Amino acid sequence: MSPLSSLIDPISKIIDKIIPDKQAREQAKLELLKLENGQELDQVRIQMSAILAETQSVDPWTSRARPSFLYVMYLLLLWSIPMGLIAAVRPQVALNIASGMNAYLAGIPEPLYALFGTGYLGYTVARQWGKSRNGDK
Repeated sequence: MSPLSSLIDPISKIIDKIIPDKQAREQAKLELLKLENGQELDQVRIQMSAILAETQSVDPWTSRARPSFLYVMYLLLLWSIPMGLIAAVRPQVALNIASGMNAYLAGIPEPLYALFGTGYLGYTVARQWGKSRNGDK
């Protein structure tokens, strides 16, 4: 949230008190909202430029880091298939494996999970933006 967002409501109330003409009052509020939206758009542009710079980098490590991280997460999710088979044959072994994985995953700091979500979202947004810009489907 931008600093201006927290000021919109109080400024709007002040506008209500100091501008007697209803049409002029609504026009002032509209200009205030346009100002807020312009700042938010600038923030999104700055964030997107950083993401796009990473994805367009010629350094293979930088440009592939985000997709590689996603592949690791997919692998962890797909591991549930063989775990189901192990559970069918040796339930206690499956419980021991699951218990160990739960303990391991619980040990990962929360900021890394947030980083995953941010990276996933940024990667998909940048890909979609690139596709729409190039006219790909």
